[in-house]
Amino acid sequence: MSENMNKPIILIVDDVPDNIEVLRWVLMDNYKVMASIDGKKALQIAKGSPKPDLILMDVMMPGIDGYEVCRQLKSDPRTAKIPVIFLTSKGEAEDEKRGLDMGAVDYIHKPINPSIVLARVRTHLALYDQNRQLDRKVHERTVALNQARLEITQRLGRAAEFKDNETGMHVLRMGHYARLIAEALNIDAEWVNQIFHAAPMHDIGKIGIPDNILLKPGKLNPSEWEVMKTHTTMGGEILSGGTSLLMKMSETIAMTHHEKWNGSGYPKGLKGDKIPLEGRIVAVADVFDALTSERPYKKAWSVNKTVELIEKESGKHFDPQVVVAFKKILTDIMAIKEQFADFPEEINALV
Repeated sequence: MSENMNKPIILIVDDVPDNIEVLRWVLMDNYKVMASIDGKKALQIAKGSPKPDLILMDVMMPGIDGYEVCRQLKSDPRTAKIPVIFLTSKGEAEDEKRGLDMGAVDYIHKPINPSIVLARVRTHLALYDQNRQLDRKVHERTVALNQARLEITQRLGRAAEFKDNETGMHVLRMGHYARLIAEALNIDAEWVNQIFHAAPMHDIGKIGIPDNILLKPGKLNPSEWEVMKTHTTMGGEILSGGTSLLMKMSETIAMTHHEKWNGSGYPKGLKGDKIPLEGRIVAVADVFDALTSERPYKKAWSVNKTVELIEKESGKHFDPQVVVAFKKILTDIMAIKEQFADFPEEINALV
């Protein structure tokens, strides 16, 4: 049993059960095999735990075809690095180019040759393992750089928050909240580290909002609200043009953390998974922290009332999966809120 647990996991995706059985027979001696007969289920398996180490996927399937499954896998940080090999009866070079452009690493033509399947799987698993080892080494060697980078991003975030949150603790909490939610979503450590550094800069665009609007003690009128909403695009402009993954993620978060799952958010009215995952995560973290924090223009909500609202807005304002992850780590969220409280004496009143 322990030997089987240590075997690499191969996910086979094909709408024909007989094809799955043939591949299972070819692979079962060397690998742990998982299977799905449709693309939607395959996406759920790939995002779960344990994750597959490689995916063998039929191109032509009813519903979501292999190309679309591959596109969704590669656009999600939880699954982007998993190698995908397409299985196809097509022989056109244009079809192969389309799949490779979407991120597939190889093609295997049907009817399959067992020797070719085993050789291709072995090769791409070895490359994937090398990449993971390299990622670990890079991570180990950049700890000091990450600390310096974190200090810079936190200070940039504090510059934006200083006028309406002089303690600057909001930006510290945002980094930790985003990190905890990303971990609960089973995203790889490198991406989690990126969002931890990037989330504090979500409101950098507030630097450009006039004080009479940003610090207004009452409700904003429609024209003032339109100005306030521009902090997203201003933040995107401030952070645009960066070449590092951190700056690109920071720009994305600044632009998308006020988008809503149902498409009613701003500035672009993005909907569902068209909103980048980092924006969806920071949206939940930001609303939780904003509502449970006291400001000159508002009293703090209780944690219970805030969580009730977030649950109510699941599927409307928020990505339902992100809400589930948030609720799962609420105890850890509260520990961070206590550790980085604006005013320590306020914590007991929030529960």
